[in-house]
Amino acid sequence: MRVDAWLRAAIADAEERGLPELKPLLEDLALATGALRAANPSHDAGSAPLERTPGSADAEDVGSAIHPPDRPSQ
Repeated sequence: MRVDAWLRAAIADAEERGLPELKPLLEDLALATGALRAANPSHDAGSAPLERTPGSADAEDVGSAIHPPDRPSQ
């Protein structure tokens, strides 16, 4: 399935379930998926990277999720 087709279906599903606040998260997931596919030239899913939309999180916004704070060694 193409990323753009998945995104349309996922947003429609979220809206049907009364969860419009998921839209920016789904858009960011689609962007990340597109970036991963673009970074792997051997993967041929027929998907081009997607454009960012207003309200989408920037990479800096999700940095703490990717790199959790240091924990003291045990």
